[in-house]
Amino acid sequence: MKILAAEDDAVARAVLKKALEKLGHEVLLANDGEAAWELVQQDLVRVVVSDWMMPLADGLELCRRIRRRVGSEYVYFILVTARDASADNQTEAADAGVDDFLTKPLDVSELWTRLRVAERILRYTTQVQQLEELLPICSYCKKIRDDQNYWQQIEGYISERTGSDFSHSVCPDCYTRVVMPELEKLRLSTLPGTRAPYAIERPHPAP
Repeated sequence: MKILAAEDDAVARAVLKKALEKLGHEVLLANDGEAAWELVQQDLVRVVVSDWMMPLADGLELCRRIRRRVGSEYVYFILVTARDASADNQTEAADAGVDDFLTKPLDVSELWTRLRVAERILRYTTQVQQLEELLPICSYCKKIRDDQNYWQQIEGYISERTGSDFSHSVCPDCYTRVVMPELEKLRLSTLPGTRAPYAIERPHPAP
């Protein structure tokens, strides 16, 4: 993978670069948050490994900027810091959009594990994006056509492939457009002297 390593300390930056290259990744380097942000916008980077405390823009600000982008592929963000992995620090990082949290000194085996997780998640997000772009869906009933040319409800299609369960509700637009008219029909059909729609007439007995 192509990984952006953002670290203001020259020694720590060199250690991080060497560790990432040893794990088989292509590495882009930035020595502050602003330089890292410029590289993210110019190059196709799917993973960022960033120090928390950096000049110009810290790791959390860098992550927030990345998350605010619209229409871009998902970037997996790993925050590396000398701060304690306390609940407050991890919560602050998660609120900024950070995916993972590592403490210094850097453990290469732990970094390898986190990057394997990043690879799986990025592969999944790519598959979902392709699914959204390529799925043929009926304009009327919203059924999905699978690769066997079989049409099925979208809930069944996704459930078979992800194991997800669905709960159903009614959106405000459909409630106004569909449900309320049906309720009104039902109300009118129950008024005295009103003939129920679609009522089946009983045949008259033969004379």
